[in-house]
Amino acid sequence: MSRLAATCPLLAALLATGLVLTGCAVPHRAHTTTYETFQSDDTHARHYDASGAQACEAARRALLSQGYLVGQAKNDYVNGRKNFQPERETHVEIDLRVTCAPEGDDGSTAVVFVTALQDRYALKKSSTSASLGVGALGSLSLPFSSSDDSMVKVASQTIGDATFYERFFALIDRYLDRTGPPPPQTGASASAAN
Repeated sequence: MSRLAATCPLLAALLATGLVLTGCAVPHRAHTTTYETFQSDDTHARHYDASGAQACEAARRALLSQGYLVGQAKNDYVNGRKNFQPERETHVEIDLRVTCAPEGDDGSTAVVFVTALQDRYALKKSSTSASLGVGALGSLSLPFSSSDDSMVKVASQTIGDATFYERFFALIDRYLDRTGPPPPQTGASASAAN
C-alpha cells in the first residue's frame, strides 16, 4: 500500500504535465467568419448599348411596372421600394437601388449596377400599466393596462438570388427596346437646348 501511495502523486504529476504540454502544442485559432466572398460573376451588373440616362429610365419603368414606389430617379440613379406581408405578423420591405454608369469615350454604352436590400419586420407586443390614486378616498389605486403593437426590424440582408436580378435585367431590356434611342436633335431644337 505504501508503494502505491508513493507512485500515485508521481503519476498525477506526469499526467498533469502531459496535459499542459498537449495544450501548449495545439495552436490557438481565432474564430473568423467571412460573410462576403467576391466572385467574378455579374449577378449585380449588366452592360447595355444605351446611355446611362436611357438605362436608368428603363430601370425606373421596370420598377414602376412591378409596383415599386420610386423614391428617387436621376439620370444615373434610381431607387424603389416595395412592401410585402407574407404572414399576419410579418412585414417585408425590399429597397432596390440602381446605378447607371456610362462607359466608353462617348458614353453611348452603360453598365447598370443593381442591389436589393430586404428588411424583415415582426410584430412585437408590449404592455404598459399605470395606477390612478385618489387622495380623497385614501390610497385607492385602480390599475389601467394597455397593449401596444409595433413593428420591429428583426433581419436585414442583401438579396443574393441571381434569378431575382436576371428577371429585373430582362425587364430593363424590354423597356430599353420600347424607349429606343433618343430622337435626333434638329438645328432648332439643338439651339433651344443650349
